[in-house]
Amino acid sequence: MSEDDIEIDLDDLSRRMDGALASLRTEFASLRTGRASASMLEPVQVEAYGQMTPINQVGTVNVPEPRMVTINVWDKSMVNKVEKAIRESGLGINPQMNGTIIMLPIPELNEERRRELTKVAGNYAEHARVAIRNVRRDGMDQIKKAKADGMSEDDQKLWESEVQDLTDAHIAKVDAFLATKQEEIMQV
Repeated sequence: MSEDDIEIDLDDLSRRMDGALASLRTEFASLRTGRASASMLEPVQVEAYGQMTPINQVGTVNVPEPRMVTINVWDKSMVNKVEKAIRESGLGINPQMNGTIIMLPIPELNEERRRELTKVAGNYAEHARVAIRNVRRDGMDQIKKAKADGMSEDDQKLWESEVQDLTDAHIAKVDAFLATKQEEIMQV
């Protein structure tokens, strides 16, 4: 194996780091700010036809006003199951029934609850940073292995620098997402 054959797959590392960012976005979407959004229901699953199903697959989710989410359930027999799933989801929302339409009035968040949510957001961001650092470690391990297989020291330093730059860029994105989300949560 010659030196020129040794290649570290930065695209793969970048893709895996992007996966950590995508996961963080999903977790942030489930954090309730003072405003209504359809994405707040994404983590809620309903038992439909013998399997767990996301709410948006049993009804139409709408946000008709800033503090209201509605779900128009397609199958009348599913309305009570959807309502139960929302009550048990831990979102802290009290569903109101109106035929096949379930209305979810979003209460104002108090200061204490806002502070709790910013801490939760911080934990989510830290998990994303750890995931990104784990990908970096994998990349650094690949470089060490390549050095053992004959990679020059200059190439090793170059690759390590590339992997570190990739990591720093992704960590910066996590920090930016977190700052935006915390600002959104604290907005009254």
